This record gives sequence, C-alpha cells and structure tokens, in this order.
Amino acid sequence: MTLIKSISGIRGTIGGRAGEGLTPIDIVKFTAAFGKILMQQTGNKKIVVGRDARESGEMVNNLVVGTLQGIGAEVVDLGLSTTPTVEIAVPLENAAGGIILTASHNPGQWNALKLLNAKGEFISDKEGKNVLELGESLDFDFAEVQDLGKVTVNSSYLQKHIDAVLALAYVDVEAIRAARFKIAVDAVNSTGGIFIPALLEALGVDTVYKIHCEPNGKFPHNPEPLKEHLTDLSAAVLENKADLGIAVDPDVDRLVFMMEDGELFGEEYTLVAVADYILGCRKGNTVSNLSSTRALRDVTIRHGGEYFAAAVGEVNVVTKMKEVDAVIGGEGNGGVIYPASHYGRDALVGVAIFLSHLAKLGRKVSDYRAELPQYFMSKNKITLTPEMDIDGLLAKMQEKYEHENHTTIDGLKIDFENEWVHLRKSNTEPIIRIYSEGPSPEAAEAIAQKIINEINAIIA
Repeated sequence: MTLIKSISGIRGTIGGRAGEGLTPIDIVKFTAAFGKILMQQTGNKKIVVGRDARESGEMVNNLVVGTLQGIGAEVVDLGLSTTPTVEIAVPLENAAGGIILTASHNPGQWNALKLLNAKGEFISDKEGKNVLELGESLDFDFAEVQDLGKVTVNSSYLQKHIDAVLALAYVDVEAIRAARFKIAVDAVNSTGGIFIPALLEALGVDTVYKIHCEPNGKFPHNPEPLKEHLTDLSAAVLENKADLGIAVDPDVDRLVFMMEDGELFGEEYTLVAVADYILGCRKGNTVSNLSSTRALRDVTIRHGGEYFAAAVGEVNVVTKMKEVDAVIGGEGNGGVIYPASHYGRDALVGVAIFLSHLAKLGRKVSDYRAELPQYFMSKNKITLTPEMDIDGLLAKMQEKYEHENHTTIDGLKIDFENEWVHLRKSNTEPIIRIYSEGPSPEAAEAIAQKIINEINAIIA
C-alpha cells in the first residue's frame, strides 16, 4: 500500500493500515485539517467538493462530505465532475476553497484529495505544509451538534462549464459546426465520458464515436493517456474514418489528440497547437515547465511573443504565467492552462480551442502536425542507492556543464544548441529522472545516454 502526502494533496492506494494507504482515517484527518484552515483563514464556511468516477469515489466522497459537515463547513457537492470544473466552481460559489477527489492518471486502486484555495487554484507550498502538520497533530475540535454543516448538491456545473468555454473569445462554434467533424472519444470510463461528448454536442459536432465513456470507474486500460494505452481509440478512428480522436485522463485535465491515420498527435503537442492558435489571434507570452518540448518556444517566437520556463508542477507554471502575464501556458503532458478561462489545466478548453483552430485551417490533423516544429523526446531514469548524495551528484554535473546554457530552478536542465537534457531527482524514490529532446529520436536518446554514462562514471 502507498500513501504520499505532498503540498498539493494526499494521494494513495485504497485500503491497508492507517498511514500506509489512503484509509478512511487518513481521508478524515486531512480533510478536517484542510477545512479548518480554510475556514480560519477566510471566515468562510463554504467548500466545494467534486470527484471523478473511479470505483472508490463514492466512499471517499461520503467521508469527505461527512467530515466537512463535522467541522461545521457548508458543503457544495458537485458529484461526478472534473478537476477544471471544480476549479471553476470554487470562485463562482464564492467558496473558501475546494477538494477534488481524484488520483488523476493513476490506476484504479488509487485516489486522492486535491486541494484548492478560494481562487480555485492549487494551494501553495506553505499552505500544503500547514495542512499536513495540522492533520498529523489533530490539534482541532469538531463541531457541536447545533453547529454541524449542511450539504447542497449542485449538478448545474456541467452546463456552466460548457457555457463558459463557449463564451471564450476565440472559440468559434460556427466554424466547428461547418467543419462537420467526425470525432472518436476515449474517456477511460470516467467523467470525461459525460463532459467531453456534451461539450462536442454544444460545439456543433454531430458525429461522435464514444468508447469507454461509461462513467463507472472500471478503467479498461491504464488511464494515463499515452500512445501504448490508446490502441482502442486508434482502432475506432480508423474503423469509422474519423477526422480525429480525443483522449482524456480520469479527471479531464490532460488532453491528447489522435490523428486521422490512427497515430497520436503527441501529448507534448497539445499545448503547442493550442498556443499556435491563440498566439495567432493575440500576441503574448507563453510558459511551460522545463521538461516540456522546445516546440512551444519556437511557436511563441514565430508569433512575436516571449517564452518562459517554470519548474515542474502546475502550481509553479501558474505562478510563472502570472509573473510574465502569459496568454497561454501549461505542461507537456497534455495540460492546457488558458488564463482567459481560469488558471488550471482544462481539457474542455483545449478541445474547443483546438477544434476552432482545425476548422479554420481546413486541413487534416496529420498535415497540420507536420507543419509544427519537429522535436522528439526520450525519458529515462537512473536508480541509485538510498544513501547516495543525489544533490551532490547533480552539483558535479552542473560543474561539468557550467559553460553551457543551464538552469537549476528545478534539478538541472542543460540547453545545447540542438538538444536539451533535464535531470530531476524524485521526491519519493532514490532515482534521477532524465528527460531529453532533440531533432530526431536518435539524437534525443544519444544525448540522454551520454549524460547517463557521465553520471555512472561519477558514481564509479
């Protein structure tokens, strides 16, 4: 069993002993701690809760809602929802914050509490540490019977979210309707099976081939939207001669596209394509994390904007986007953050913008993909012993490449003329993750192997 307590939430496998898995005891104590902190900081008792469709969701939801009532909170329960929907709902409800019950792309035995502030954004490092400390200490009181909280069930946010997407300035419903797209959707039997088809209908897409869109939480394949997990979607696109395929993760904040030839558009290129369209409509800056493709930088410069890199993690990307007033940003895992909507990864926003772009281009998805800057990524890791000084190891690599363009805001990233390499240590395991990118698959792998060999030489 596994329990990971981080600044952004509590994530773990269901069952086992308290403190070793995500048990009812762990759910209750950290929910109570977060709710108490929210109410004390804001003087506001309203907290929004929503969940994805995984099988443990109902149990976790019951515990979270009951616990929030037990500390005197007023709960707005959205039921089956998405991460971006809850993010939108928090400020619309004038709530103190929110809790999303989802383990995102993790397999079905996992679940998590993702914690939002009053802006509907993930909480800060300091706030996260306060939640963890209070949850472990249990230094708080629960409400007396006359002060117990109430629950309001609100099922209106599917439509509210869709309406908000349709109202965005550069979403062109008429162009999408006129394009008469045929689209296959794989929602891994979670809430994307409700939200994505409903959005497509609102956008005027009449022909939708739904696979794995029953929100029963029985994931038919690994829920992370990677090429090797999307063979059913590829087959559906080819069999139905669809114009494209859409895949999302269980909480619908990550988005990938399948081209009409059954090949993946590339999760790294979801943000690149969306940014290409937005920057063509309005000039501005962009942000992605250090492990994302260089193609976003190239597209940004081509449109006259400036590209900035942030440390890995959505909260870090959002912070940098606000700092540089970015018009679009996100992460290379298929996460699109569009501030005109809200500061959170949102697959619904990504779908609407991408289809608007594609409709106006009037070309096949594969033809458009071929026009974008071509880069290829390689992902590796080195497993070390627990006693190894990983920080010291990275410092030696930094010294070795001190004359190259590099940054240490998140591990060590070295930017060469045609390739880059990003070294990051894991917070939970004695490993170094090595991400690299180059103009060909061979170049990306070659630079990664060069770095791996150098690290091994230092260790030896």
